[in-house]
Amino acid sequence: MLFVEGVGFNGKAEYEQGLSDKKIIDELRKKYDLTTKEGLLNVSKELRTVHFQTKVGDNFDDEIFEKLEAIRRGESLKPQAPATAAKRLSHTSKPKASSKTSSFAEKERPMDKKMEEAVRRELKKKSLIRNILISILLLVAVASIGYYVKYYSDAKKVQEQSDEFSELKDAKFADVLKNVEPVVKKDYDESVVIPDILDEYKALFNKNKSLIGWIEIADTIIDYPVMQTKDNEYYLKHDFNQKNDANGCIFLDCNCDVILGNDNWILYGHHMKNGKMFSSLIKYADMDYYEKHKYIRFDTIYEKGTYEIMYAFRSRIYNTNEITFKYYQFIDANSSEEFDSYMEEMEKMSLIDTGVSATYGDKLLTLSTCDYQEENGRFVVVAKRID
Repeated sequence: MLFVEGVGFNGKAEYEQGLSDKKIIDELRKKYDLTTKEGLLNVSKELRTVHFQTKVGDNFDDEIFEKLEAIRRGESLKPQAPATAAKRLSHTSKPKASSKTSSFAEKERPMDKKMEEAVRRELKKKSLIRNILISILLLVAVASIGYYVKYYSDAKKVQEQSDEFSELKDAKFADVLKNVEPVVKKDYDESVVIPDILDEYKALFNKNKSLIGWIEIADTIIDYPVMQTKDNEYYLKHDFNQKNDANGCIFLDCNCDVILGNDNWILYGHHMKNGKMFSSLIKYADMDYYEKHKYIRFDTIYEKGTYEIMYAFRSRIYNTNEITFKYYQFIDANSSEEFDSYMEEMEKMSLIDTGVSATYGDKLLTLSTCDYQEENGRFVVVAKRID
């Protein structure tokens, strides 16, 4: 087992995530004085845009919170100075009681039966309370251990599935590719030509006919198959093998059409605490992260595609009667003016300045995940196709 900041990791990938969290923490410790209220407030504010991947980061987050709470209670962040010699002397120089008083104090005073019984009841009550508290703490500990076991088990399962899918994606065995039919989700006009499925996706498609593509962002955890059904609910809680799974799958909005094409394809994925699925999208709030991860590879099962990131912003799911820009409703623009209006809205909301823009006729890709800074919050990354 490998350790980072006292946290143990079984796998190399998790260990490297721990080192990544430690690097961020070390930079924050250098940047801010964590023995001052101002430093703690500044680092707390910056932590809102930081997404830690492991317990190493969570521990640091808890440390900052506890120090701020200590300040609010009026406690000092620095250790208490040792008692001075004068104070120590004051404790040791009290005059001794006279031998007469001392001998009187040493005598045991008889305790009447009522008092003895009251003391016994009080001790029994405290013992019961203590035992109840111990039982509750044990239950909490067992539940916490169970949670973390499931947490890392789910993360490991997702990674193993992803590795399996990557192998299948590249499989070229003839027996796997037999009797593969193209995806047809709608009744198309006879004039519509449905392309052949790319060879590298035939094996995966043979396992699940809901497969519609594959998304990958180099040097990140995002490397997954993309699904599509007739609604936007099923793959929130089902894995590629159609089993119940809280991680779900990455999936394409049911209103998008990869055969006829749209102005904007929207992909959804969970923001999992284990760092899987679309959790790392929130890192695009940082310009340095964007500079290292500018491009998205999104293939449909029919053709390959490369996209360059333009915007990253926070939004939320609005009520139906609220009149505002709702990114999740933008799939096709009715005119160039409407398209330009969408671009202006996203540019204003963007947390990063990429210098990349789009004009009517460009094809866009939008990645969406949950953002826990507000109720129904969403973090969104938008890119345009360049190849």
